[in-house]
Amino acid sequence: MARPRARLLQGNEAISLGALAAGCNFFAGYPITPASEITEIMSRELPALGHPFIQMEDEIASLGACIGASLAGKKAMTATSGPGFSLMQENLGYAAIAEVPLVLVNVMRGGPSTGLPTNVAQGDVQQARWGTHGDHPAIVLCPATVGQCFELTVMAFNWAERFRTPVILLGDEVVAHMREKVALPAPEEVEVIERRQPTVPPDWYVPYKTDGSLIPRLASLGQGYRYHVTGLVHDERGFPTRRPDEVEPFYARLFGKISRHFSDLELVRAFELDDAEVVFIAYGCTARAAQAAVRIGREKGLKLGMLQLLSLWPFPRRPVEEALTGRRMALVPELNMGQISREVKRVNNGRTQVLRHGKMDGNMITPDELLNRLREVK
Repeated sequence: MARPRARLLQGNEAISLGALAAGCNFFAGYPITPASEITEIMSRELPALGHPFIQMEDEIASLGACIGASLAGKKAMTATSGPGFSLMQENLGYAAIAEVPLVLVNVMRGGPSTGLPTNVAQGDVQQARWGTHGDHPAIVLCPATVGQCFELTVMAFNWAERFRTPVILLGDEVVAHMREKVALPAPEEVEVIERRQPTVPPDWYVPYKTDGSLIPRLASLGQGYRYHVTGLVHDERGFPTRRPDEVEPFYARLFGKISRHFSDLELVRAFELDDAEVVFIAYGCTARAAQAAVRIGREKGLKLGMLQLLSLWPFPRRPVEEALTGRRMALVPELNMGQISREVKRVNNGRTQVLRHGKMDGNMITPDELLNRLREVK
């Protein structure tokens, strides 16, 4: 019996199904609220398909296992929440400098420390960009609907493979646990990108040598290719180097392989922006409240619009600048003290007035709260 295309799914279910549709064939993780459903589903589905699932002793080991699996040719994923995400930062930096493709799902909850395990928050936005030491690019995607959980998980795997980099899917407790009807694409309709493999025999393979793409071809360990992988800055052969004429080009390439594709990575969704005088710039579950506020406000004659950020990093500067231009005001609602509103203000350059609406009580922002905030500043 064919699986129905339309299904009532929880956000975490959709993330799991998106991972499987993208070709995920390895998962290592440690259960943690509110991401545990992902681990549970993958523990059932992957072994049934003949692929490994490993419950590790902690989150440090979980990401380490994913790095090893990816280098061996697997499409690897782990899932966690704030405390586990903090523990993963060292290995996340290792994956970035060694250029190891993988997907890391962080379903945000209240923090810091143990914080509010069962409540929603959006406090990990800046950590997703700057949590590791050192300077390196980051790709971070953020869904607001169950359908986007599926779509952006597929995209996260595709971008990890395309750019040879870890990609973070930044969810939140509300989107992860709510249920919506989702029309899933047929397997043949899902675009799946695979990493580029070497085209030379093992004896000729130089692991970090690139062509015009700036992205090295990745050989799978265990298939005849032997090469050195390190967390140190390295040369084209993968061995540590301190030579300035090798270090500077290394960092230039690490950033360049992402920066030259900014236009592809700036994902947003516009809602009622054409004639909007006031625009909400929102992401995750707060984008749902903002969109509802736009609908309610327009019924009352208010010219409201919304720009939803589907990618948080690299920050989608150009579409945000366009959304700010010619508006009377912009309001950035988020479940933190202004982590994205700072970025919006940074790119505003006097275009309009940018205000934030932060909330930290463990509950969602409501449409009425946003409309009341607009009344306060008139």
